[in-house]
Amino acid sequence: MSDSTVTDPEGREKVTVPRTVTGERARSVRERLRRRSRRPRLWFEILLTGASYWVYSLIRNAVPEQKTEALRNADGIWRLEHHLGIAVEASVNHAADAVTWLIIAMNYYYATLHFVITIAVLVWLFRRHPGRYGAARLVLFATTGVALLGYYLFPLAPPRLMRGGHFVDTVMVHQTWGSMASGDLKHMSNQYAAMPSMHIGWSLWCGLTVFALASVPWVRVLALLYPVATLVVIVATANHFWLDAVGGVACLTFGFGVAWLWYGRLPGALPRGVDDGTDAGVEPAPDAGTTPRSTAGSR
Repeated sequence: MSDSTVTDPEGREKVTVPRTVTGERARSVRERLRRRSRRPRLWFEILLTGASYWVYSLIRNAVPEQKTEALRNADGIWRLEHHLGIAVEASVNHAADAVTWLIIAMNYYYATLHFVITIAVLVWLFRRHPGRYGAARLVLFATTGVALLGYYLFPLAPPRLMRGGHFVDTVMVHQTWGSMASGDLKHMSNQYAAMPSMHIGWSLWCGLTVFALASVPWVRVLALLYPVATLVVIVATANHFWLDAVGGVACLTFGFGVAWLWYGRLPGALPRGVDDGTDAGVEPAPDAGTTPRSTAGSR
């Protein structure tokens, strides 16, 4: 191991720095990045996503359906929104229900798109942005995980189940197929887990992810419109209050914070590709005590 001696302008020796220190540090950084940016395996991601959603649904539906408390909390949310001047959910609900084809479309939107679009974005990330896939998936999983605390700590009835709220339960009125809130399927889902809204948490994750990484302008515009449309749908179908959406945004913020702490940056700032074990694309730091050779004036 060779050393580099650093001297001051008067020629006095000050400190001896091993040349290998900086090199070892660079190798350590490369190794950490390599461990966190390995190419995802398709079979593992399918199993992980399926198992994670199963566990999420199991825990969500295992939360006791505290109907009395959930209805009391709904009354409190409704009073708070009146105080804030944003309690217009009933007007939006009745206006949308007056247009039959529109409200039926919204019911199907609510029942299906949060699954379809979220999975589609995960597949797109897996194929086109493997280096960012792990961090983006961590955001989604952390967002969903922290939402379980909200379901447990703050049971909340959706507007459609409120007593005297004068909301139209559009799913029941129009008998929308496939909704977890109607027919026999309602017994498979906790009806009093409305806070936070994961429709908003997931749709906003999709929108921000595609907007940050897509290169086609119209795709980026659609990405931003998707969570906005979802917000209108969850209110028009009387499945959520405005403040449930705020809860979903808070959960997503937590998810991005977890990813930033783990990766040191947000998913969009990570390399698009992955390190397959080579040092390509990672420049080692210069050894201590060496001076970069300038090409200007070289002979």
